[in-house]
Amino acid sequence: MTYRLMTSDLDETLLRADGSVSEENVRAIKTFVAAGGYFVPNTGRSFDSVVPLLRKLGLATMSNQYTITNNGAVITQNVDRQLLMTRGMPYEEVAGVFSVMQQFDVAIHIYTLDQLYIYRPRSDDQAYLKTRGVQFAQLMKPGQVDQFMQQAVLKVIAMNPDIAVRQAIQQALRTRFDGKINCTFSSGMYIETNHFGVDKGSAVLALGRKLGVEPQEMIAIGDNSNDLAMLKAVGLPVSVSNGIPAIQQIADYVTQANFETGVAETLNRFAVK
Repeated sequence: MTYRLMTSDLDETLLRADGSVSEENVRAIKTFVAAGGYFVPNTGRSFDSVVPLLRKLGLATMSNQYTITNNGAVITQNVDRQLLMTRGMPYEEVAGVFSVMQQFDVAIHIYTLDQLYIYRPRSDDQAYLKTRGVQFAQLMKPGQVDQFMQQAVLKVIAMNPDIAVRQAIQQALRTRFDGKINCTFSSGMYIETNHFGVDKGSAVLALGRKLGVEPQEMIAIGDNSNDLAMLKAVGLPVSVSNGIPAIQQIADYVTQANFETGVAETLNRFAVK
């Protein structure tokens, strides 16, 4: 099988703990793209925070290269930041998610196309965001969520490193929305919500249709539950060695390496001849 597209999660998959990327991964990606492949970052983060990585990979100014952000809510053409697709959350959903998360000891992130807002920011959360070059504006009062009646919101997430807290939020959200909400975990500290049906997998399939790339011609590589949908969507699902058990179980290949060189290992084994 010839693989024409690789879509990769970023944090804890392509990127190290400090947000950097190994030279082995950079070389393999550049070789794959030079041979005509599409390398599509597929992340929960916003596009602006990915731009420094795109520059390092040589993708920022290349035509016909794309990035999926906000857990599949946005597809952007890199070279001119042209929006190919946006799929946001209705205000009623945003307000409902916020009201549930507000009951727990968490920082709450609200993502629009151009800005990240955080209610009750935590020091550990801010330290992590700093390694990713992420800037934010602080929401001082719960009532400020009303401003999003006039702004498109792509996702709402909560941060607490205690898995029991995140699981309790997940159950509360499923009860509130009768299961009709996309709710996943990431980076060992976040619980993420998107509109029902919005995920990394549906986004990469939509991009594939635009590019004329079939699912069986795609590789997806990830490490956490918000990557499950994209691994299930493609011909070759891959987990880095640090992937959670649920990711490793559905993967056709588990790399020997972790986020240090797992992407390079996959490309060199399956896609770069």
